[in-house]
Amino acid sequence: MFEIRHLDPQQYRQQTRKSTLIVALVFALLAMSLSAIAVALFGSAQGSNFRWNLGGVLLGLVISIALVRNVFWTQPWMASAAYGWQLKRSLMKITNAMHQVEAGVRTGSPAAMKLLRFYHLGLGEMHRLDGNPQALNDLGGQVDQHRQAMLEMGLSIDQYQFDPAWLDSLQQGTRGPSA
Repeated sequence: MFEIRHLDPQQYRQQTRKSTLIVALVFALLAMSLSAIAVALFGSAQGSNFRWNLGGVLLGLVISIALVRNVFWTQPWMASAAYGWQLKRSLMKITNAMHQVEAGVRTGSPAAMKLLRFYHLGLGEMHRLDGNPQALNDLGGQVDQHRQAMLEMGLSIDQYQFDPAWLDSLQQGTRGPSA
């Protein structure tokens, strides 16, 4: 279950820049070090060492990815970047099934109505955190119309949580989250 949290956009951007810089520095150090080691161990003075340099960079990339997934992801300095990634991932899951969500909205499915509302709220939060408030205005009155339709159906408009099972149930044709 993913939940939208209202983070301070300035602090979010500052923390994500910091975590990006740390990960980039770790990658650069690993790539350069492993390339130098590979050339020293396997390279030749008279031939091209491109493949050993490339191998060191690729190994540095693999190790960096493993460090991000297994070590850095749970660190406090990485929390904002992890939250942003999870928010965007949740929105992408809905985007990938948007045709089914919109079809469910047209038929008045409470599950689809809630998923689309979460999508609108999540998109707004993402644009707010990224410092792009104009992007949400581009949706026009669609967000307000959907909000009003939910109120008329007696559904809660406070859809700040996303459970991927709701999307699965909608895709399988079941009712999804209860009204």
